[in-house]
Amino acid sequence: MSKKIEIRGLNKTFARSDMDKTLCAIELLDLTVEPGEFISIVGTSGCGKTTLLRIIAGLEIPTQGVVLCGDKPIKGTSPERGLVFQEHALFPWLTVRKNILFALESAKSYLTNKGSRSNTEVADSLLKTVGLYEFANSFPHQLSGGMRQRVALIRSLAVSPEVLLLDEPLGALDSFTRMTLQDEIIRLWQERGNSMILITHDVDEAIYLSQRIIVMSPRPGRITEIINVPSSYPRNRGASDFAELRVKLLKLLNFAQDIQQDYNL
Repeated sequence: MSKKIEIRGLNKTFARSDMDKTLCAIELLDLTVEPGEFISIVGTSGCGKTTLLRIIAGLEIPTQGVVLCGDKPIKGTSPERGLVFQEHALFPWLTVRKNILFALESAKSYLTNKGSRSNTEVADSLLKTVGLYEFANSFPHQLSGGMRQRVALIRSLAVSPEVLLLDEPLGALDSFTRMTLQDEIIRLWQERGNSMILITHDVDEAIYLSQRIIVMSPRPGRITEIINVPSSYPRNRGASDFAELRVKLLKLLNFAQDIQQDYNL
């Protein structure tokens, strides 16, 4: 069962060694992510998106406010909140299977009541799910970029986190691989029922994947608008409602210019 994330009155400031004053990254932010919900967070560089994700992951401490997972304040990292980075972060000296086994072994206490299958069975089942079982004994450098990101994704899913945090995990991939993995993410989310929180600079990706899109202002990061994406899955990138949402998001991010006329909206 996935858990609700509640953020109340969040502020985050950083001390700067090259400045006499602190830098405010996030200010007065309130947000609730319902259990099993898929949301995307978009905004210009430096608006606090990644800082927000790191706070939810337990890698950063709020300056003010509270962040809850379920009904408990987040204090440090936990296997119940998985994190996938833009760079795959796989151990280069371990095979694909052993990278997944490492995650399972590290989360042993969390996984006590998660099922009776052995770690190897869990790892191999996930590899089969994403079509990488034949590469179980390969090393990361022997895989393509898309394959490495696929391994990173299932490594985070292996421990069955209630919440999966995605920090631009597809940003470095070519467009075709990216679209393939977007479909893979949707499929895994629908199968497992995790809550998903995605950071992305790609407006189309946010529309294609998520149920709600959180738009953040330039620093200090605040939520300027929350947009519901009503379309059912699978989504059509060429549909008129998709184009309308794209225009709306680009206008909110001040990148639209004359795009509305281009789409005859």
